[in-house]
Amino acid sequence: MSRPTLGDVLEARKTIAAFLSRTPLYSYPQINRLVGTEVYIKHEDHQPTRSFKVRGGINFLAHLSPEMRKKGVITASTGNHALSIAYACRLFAVEATIVMPQGANPVKVMAVENLGAKVVFYGKIFEEAKEFAERVAAEKGIRFIHPANEPWLIAGVATYALEIFEDQPQIEAIIVPVGGGSGASGCCLVKEALGKRAKVIGVQAAKAPAAYLSWKEKKIVTASMATVAEGLQTKMGYELTQSILWDLLDDFILVTDEEMEESIWLYLENIRTLTEHAGASPLAAALKMKDQLKGRKIALILSGGNLSPNSLRHLLLKFS
Repeated sequence: MSRPTLGDVLEARKTIAAFLSRTPLYSYPQINRLVGTEVYIKHEDHQPTRSFKVRGGINFLAHLSPEMRKKGVITASTGNHALSIAYACRLFAVEATIVMPQGANPVKVMAVENLGAKVVFYGKIFEEAKEFAERVAAEKGIRFIHPANEPWLIAGVATYALEIFEDQPQIEAIIVPVGGGSGASGCCLVKEALGKRAKVIGVQAAKAPAAYLSWKEKKIVTASMATVAEGLQTKMGYELTQSILWDLLDDFILVTDEEMEESIWLYLENIRTLTEHAGASPLAAALKMKDQLKGRKIALILSGGNLSPNSLRHLLLKFS
């Protein structure tokens, strides 16, 4: 598993341009006031799957050999990676099987099925679903798509970092959610290749700190997972993305589920944008780091907007 290069990211941009539009980078006075500095929101919730991961899914399927496309692919996901692969497989007429944990977000399950993918439920958590998908792939001789250890996926999602630096070259910090780590590692690679001095700051749920601990200890760590943030529900760090983060990530912060909930509400109340927990985690981190960020021009990755109806009902009762 070799790291993607800037050339790979530039090629990925050409590849996905035929299918996806550039997403906006907006600054809002309301959010600037809350954080106490100049903030730009990268709206990956404007993607057709309402998540940044579709960039990687399309780039991956575009590079997959015709022989493997004929056989079909299988992956495991709590939701947004599933949507990205299902969406890309529909574009390229590839049969897709998605293994999801029992109790997965029904909004994401329905969306995956509506895109034509076959959904199989297995296990209570993501890692159990992933292990099952890997076994099926080995038995059937089809391609298992790992949610993080895939250079084509990382190169695809890294294209949003290119867009940020093109739209706001003076950005001084980017705060990005970390589940599997493809988004954060992609940001790091682009920043380094472009010679930018901006800091890349990862954020993860305090109740699912495996990636944070892996980064901190510079080895793959397994940890407990109890967060409600679906996009951050990982029990371990992953080799390819962690190797990039070990070398290039500037800082990493943990936020609570309650802090993410508050940030979902702040987005909804202030800019009428509905985000999921992972998508709101950079705002939660920025609010926690206000003193450190003061006077800097920062970007927050609003990575996805696929909040479940149950979570929305809970938030409306809690905050309204």
